[in-house]
Amino acid sequence: MTYKETLHWMFAQLPMYQREGKTAFKKDLTNILAFSKELNFPEKKFKTIHVGGTNGKGSTSHMLASILQEAGYKVGLYTSPHLKNFTERIRINGKEIPRRKVSSFIKKHKFFLEKQKLSFFEMTVGLAFDFFAEEKVDIAVVEVGLGGRLDSTNIITPEVSVITNIGLDHTQFLGETLPEIAFEKAGIIKNNIPVVIGEEQEEVRQVFVKKAEETKSKIVFASKNKGIFKTDLLGEYQQKNSKTAVTAIQQLQNFTISKKNINDGLLNVVKNTNLKGRWQVLQETPKVICDTAHNKEGLAIVLNQLKKEKYNKLHIVLGVVSDKKLEDVFPLFPKSATYYFCKPNIPRGLSEDVLYEKAKEFHLFGKKYLSVEKAFFHALSDANQEDIIYVGGSTFVVAEII
Repeated sequence: MTYKETLHWMFAQLPMYQREGKTAFKKDLTNILAFSKELNFPEKKFKTIHVGGTNGKGSTSHMLASILQEAGYKVGLYTSPHLKNFTERIRINGKEIPRRKVSSFIKKHKFFLEKQKLSFFEMTVGLAFDFFAEEKVDIAVVEVGLGGRLDSTNIITPEVSVITNIGLDHTQFLGETLPEIAFEKAGIIKNNIPVVIGEEQEEVRQVFVKKAEETKSKIVFASKNKGIFKTDLLGEYQQKNSKTAVTAIQQLQNFTISKKNINDGLLNVVKNTNLKGRWQVLQETPKVICDTAHNKEGLAIVLNQLKKEKYNKLHIVLGVVSDKKLEDVFPLFPKSATYYFCKPNIPRGLSEDVLYEKAKEFHLFGKKYLSVEKAFFHALSDANQEDIIYVGGSTFVVAEII
């Protein structure tokens, strides 16, 4: 199979959560454990840092990888979802996995994958771990896909576990309350392995403390770190992520990382890891900002930062996925902005008609468009040089215009 045919097979034959939603979610580690055995347990051949949480886990993972790279280590980075190319999910020192590796891996294990009925995410995790082992990375930063306890990445025994924060997202899988969701995320805390919690949230603090006591794990709250750490990632919310990353680095044993490595790592995240879509300024006149924030907590932070920008008029290109609770997020959006409602080009995307009608209930007005591209084109046409265009609501909306 060619690379294109390989991806088509991976996407089409077996469900992919990011595209399909609930039908693709498996609450079970049986498949990934069987695949790990088939691959001769690649995750045992390199060290890891495991990063979970509701918001900020992607940025924090990239920060960690960048710092470790500055310290001279060969660093694997596994994240999801991808923005433009599947290969973004699996990188070593910022370089994406070669396409030929993806094709040859799937070809080699296709019989097993079909027989075992692995999900898209399970086979991708197996591919990442196998690639990192083959390339003999010193350490890999592994981002949790969904939840923690039953996520396919949770077969690793990391050097440090990291949980950035807890918010109400993916409630159909993880629970309706913050403590229920925290319980699922706390599933990545392992016996005698230090855990760093990014934000000390009163509603869930005890869930993490209890789990750490049960596993005899040292627990550290990064929000107690008084340091201010500068990073090249724009957006005030990155302050929390940088504290979390630095605190996690400080818990690493048997790695030599200087203060200079930490500072340089945080200042060179984009260069070292090629991260995109976090408060990314795409152009200056008119200023176009995109951000992948897509849940209540993430959007609250980003929209609050948008208020601090200077502009004549605000244009918002907005699209979401169909399982988004609009009644939770719409009250956060400014009523004074002009909206360009659109549907991200995935099966799980919410129709622009539904989005448009629902927005009216919250006094958010604008026009609807059949595609993200058309919505963005009209926003650019309407905006003056002193205006700002914000593009967001979903990772998939951002992906289509980057």
